[in-house]
Amino acid sequence: MIGRESTDVVVVGGGPAGLSAALVLGRMRRWVLVLDTGAPANAVSKRVHGFLSRDGTPPAEVRAAGREQLLPYGSVDCRSVSARSARRLADGRFEVGLEDGTEVVARRLLLAHGMRYGLPDLGGLAELWGRRVFHCPYCHGWEVRDQPLGVYGRGSRAAHQALMLGSLSNDVVLLSDGDFDLTNEERERLERAGVDLYDHRVERVEEDGEELSVVFAGRPPLVRHALFIQPVLSLVSELAGSLGAALTDKGTIETDEAGKTTVPGMYAAGDAGATVQSVAVATGTGARAAYAINAELALEDAASPSR
Repeated sequence: MIGRESTDVVVVGGGPAGLSAALVLGRMRRWVLVLDTGAPANAVSKRVHGFLSRDGTPPAEVRAAGREQLLPYGSVDCRSVSARSARRLADGRFEVGLEDGTEVVARRLLLAHGMRYGLPDLGGLAELWGRRVFHCPYCHGWEVRDQPLGVYGRGSRAAHQALMLGSLSNDVVLLSDGDFDLTNEERERLERAGVDLYDHRVERVEEDGEELSVVFAGRPPLVRHALFIQPVLSLVSELAGSLGAALTDKGTIETDEAGKTTVPGMYAAGDAGATVQSVAVATGTGARAAYAINAELALEDAASPSR
């Protein structure tokens, strides 16, 4: 062990959620350590959208502005290092092991590390991810409005996504790559919305000039301007699982309305602890968790003035 230190809060993740929490806590003179690996999930995105005052800003600029605004608060320390382990001590604090071999003991732990986006196994998809292939109509739909769009996937999630695109384009096709796995009610709703259903097997997708070509087995290709998918989400870090936190059926960390997890003293914010993955929501949940954390620390301090 190289060294050990203590702080009020360790924030795992230096994205909008983690930086937002650090800003609130720093303004309350809490000692905060923000751990940032510098590998955000939205790195493939060219612009952040739906975030008031920052709509259209590159994600890296949003993060840089957040870090810069933390500079006046001397109790906040941002480090480019990952958390490799964490355990809850008998006194309720958390011992966090860092990748550089140091250890930090914190009174509270906030997980704001985001989610990993698992893409469907389809040829060409990864190469077009973030350019012609997207997952969020709210984040990317406006930029492809009034264009022929496709949705690749099966079941209720794919059907819902296709319906969401209906306000942006009158030419939406749902590509099931086989069985749609839809109820009769879902099929009828899609048909009423004007969504065409294609159950042909998809071999691959490829760029076709300024468009995207969906290559089928046994029928001519279909040209679309963009394709939307439903990635499989998984936690970037295993810390929540190692500490015994409950997860939702979507793979995110289960929290209450304040961001508390099922592990006492541990919170989650941002994509890792929200049902909606967006920069605007992440920023708000980070601040919300910080308010709750600071309130708890204030009560602890009042009970133990010598702390």
